[in-house]
Amino acid sequence: MRKNLDYGLLHAMTAFVRVVDAGSFTAASEHMELTTAQVSRLVSELENRLQTKLLQRTTRRMSVTSAGERYANQCRTILDLVTEAEGEASGARMEPTGRLRLLCMASFGDRYVVPLVTKYCAQYPTVSVEYSASQYVPNLLAEGVDVSVYLTPSLPDSSLVAQRLGEVHGVLCATPGYLKRHGAPRTVGDLAGHACLRLVNPSTTPHWELTDGKTTHSMQPEGPLVADKPEAIVQAASSGLGIALLPGFAAVDLIRSGELVHVLPQWRSPDVGVYVLMPSRKFLEAKTRAWVELLKAELPPALERDVIQVSGKGVPRQRRARAATSSRSP
Repeated sequence: MRKNLDYGLLHAMTAFVRVVDAGSFTAASEHMELTTAQVSRLVSELENRLQTKLLQRTTRRMSVTSAGERYANQCRTILDLVTEAEGEASGARMEPTGRLRLLCMASFGDRYVVPLVTKYCAQYPTVSVEYSASQYVPNLLAEGVDVSVYLTPSLPDSSLVAQRLGEVHGVLCATPGYLKRHGAPRTVGDLAGHACLRLVNPSTTPHWELTDGKTTHSMQPEGPLVADKPEAIVQAASSGLGIALLPGFAAVDLIRSGELVHVLPQWRSPDVGVYVLMPSRKFLEAKTRAWVELLKAELPPALERDVIQVSGKGVPRQRRARAATSSRSP
């Protein structure tokens, strides 16, 4: 019965709003699990009903008319009210169910988010989770993603809802062997004479910006490797290729084990914010609300624990002393 009801005016309005928000018929069709032709037909039927051009379409691009913009805003209000009414009537907003699509930056997600996905799935067996990893800014509307966890120094203006859950920063590290062969830098200026391994992605900058809490030092690092994933830089640093500026979460275990030495520990990169991103805060489904609450409860203390450990406060005294001795070796 519900499926038959979907194929009416509200269904066409939903298709139109999806096209406007996603910017293409293809993205909207994937989100609605329809064909592109079906979505196009729904929008055409809506235009015929209204006797108004809502979209300007060519073979290369699509744009929304002024009448289409006004109508899309009104459709969103109507569809939100319908969702709220159905949720209250059916209990969907009370009990997590359905499919939850998640997106996270790869290395960060491996350490912090994937364990929470497992916990969430065990707690809510009626929810099917789709988890994806990407290093780049997500287009939640176009990709049909419910929640993303993203790292960035600052968020660009957008229609997305963002909540800051914590922060991470980068630390300088190298193997004891590298420092023994090339000498440990004694000042931040000494880094210019070393092989520097660079991580460059949307959460970092091509240059190194370092602070000791009082002053800042900016430099253009030179070295044999530039990569957009921490795993590549971790592997290169662990092989003794040079000094890396790594996110603390990517280096903490290796520093604790002594495989890497925390170089110039008084210097670090500025904080990078950890954000949970959602297309909208209004009428959150129970599945989404439950996931966000789990992130808010579990992620901040996990981030704080790693910050403490990478600073050396959580490392046994003997291991810290051994690492410090190695880093001073000529």
